[in-house]
Amino acid sequence: MPALTCQLIGGPTAVIEYGGLRWMTDPTFSDPGEFELGLVKTTGPAVAAGDVGPIDVVLISHDHHADNLDPAGREFVLGSDARVFTTVAGAQRLGGSVEGLDEWATATVGDVTVTAVPALHGPPGCEEITGPVIGFVLSADGQPTVYVSGDNASLDVVDEVARRCAPVEIAILNAGAVQIPQRFDGAYLTLSSDRAAMATIALGARVAIPLHFEGWAHFTQGPDALVAAYAGNGVSDRLRLPARGEVVEA
Repeated sequence: MPALTCQLIGGPTAVIEYGGLRWMTDPTFSDPGEFELGLVKTTGPAVAAGDVGPIDVVLISHDHHADNLDPAGREFVLGSDARVFTTVAGAQRLGGSVEGLDEWATATVGDVTVTAVPALHGPPGCEEITGPVIGFVLSADGQPTVYVSGDNASLDVVDEVARRCAPVEIAILNAGAVQIPQRFDGAYLTLSSDRAAMATIALGARVAIPLHFEGWAHFTQGPDALVAAYAGNGVSDRLRLPARGEVVEA
């Protein structure tokens, strides 16, 4: 049996089975359209919210950008019985039973420890503009440690996670090389394809599963760039690149 399975629903949204639980990342279930900040969604979910089945835990990198939590995703979260983790500020905005975690804070769900880890949603100094963002590390006795990056663009952040959480065997990375020309002179706001491959190497991960590379107009690098970057960095064997709706194993 695989230690982890991951089904790409679309954009940053995936259903992950790990540690005897079903996890969801950054729910985005709205139809295509334009959202706040001019973010344009180009494809709907590969699986409708009502068809994903029971979810035990939802991990939200941040709630204030529609490409990580769109209106239908928000409705799913607030109507779910799952435990929901996000930033402290995001939990205050979402309300209900949503739990906010500071960086390096932990929570336990079943046999799995959830650790909130830093994420930098752009170049250094971007925090006041892009707002608080976190990633997550999942760990359990007898199971590989999993890094869920959230919207992080910084390899320095990845290095810190690698130092503090080693060994990290599975990396679930928000890629897409997000660029918004009017912000930060077009600097990346998430991992580029090359940085995703470099993050995989820095973590020492045996498997990397990219998310957040299709479905929105501001994602500038898609699956072909990821395949090329992992090949160029000599780690093609670590890449598990899901198609929409497809389940990959690690």
